[in-house]
Amino acid sequence: MKDKKKTLKESAIIQAAENVFGEVGFKNAKMDDIAKKAGITKVTLYTYFQSKENLYLAVTYKALQLLIEKYYETIDKYRDKTGMESVLAILDGFMSFCEQNYLYSEVLLDYFAMVRSTADGTNEAKLTEGVKDSIYYVKLQDLQNLPFKLTVKEIERGKKDGSIVSTLDPMLTTLHGWTMVTGYAKVMSASGVNASPLFNVSLKELKLLHLKLARHLFQTRDL
Repeated sequence: MKDKKKTLKESAIIQAAENVFGEVGFKNAKMDDIAKKAGITKVTLYTYFQSKENLYLAVTYKALQLLIEKYYETIDKYRDKTGMESVLAILDGFMSFCEQNYLYSEVLLDYFAMVRSTADGTNEAKLTEGVKDSIYYVKLQDLQNLPFKLTVKEIERGKKDGSIVSTLDPMLTTLHGWTMVTGYAKVMSASGVNASPLFNVSLKELKLLHLKLARHLFQTRDL
């Protein structure tokens, strides 16, 4: 019962932090504001989370968990369809995830940028003490490659069932799709709830173009 109560309190704090980060951004967020939003004292907040970086990583971990769950739901839904249709649905779902969760797409982009800039975390000189001390950073490292592995598996399924004829390496294709979506996510994150046409082009049209290009890539043997 005690552990369950602690878990519920921790979840409430993470939700409060998520609300504050969404309202004012990470840099402008203050632990005082998060404690107030969670309905606790600052002292209590620090007994659960020792730094703002740790809270940000907790929100990031939540976002990655939700994204992976979205992947699993899509794969299950398309298990009786072709591998190509499954991969396209994953791509579509990822972009929809970014549309519906501006903060989540932002924290994930920040996390993967940190991973790249620190040589997958091996260059600790570039990590803050808050990050190095965070259990959520360890949890994120355990999950960070799963979205890529799941996509590669579906691409390989598509190659086996003949729906994907591209001779490109599945991981290279996955990374190509990931870069397309991260670019889309950056536009969505910058636009936020006020998303509007960019240069008279709707974001819906941009999304459809990404999906059309992905389908063309899968159906083209040699580029």
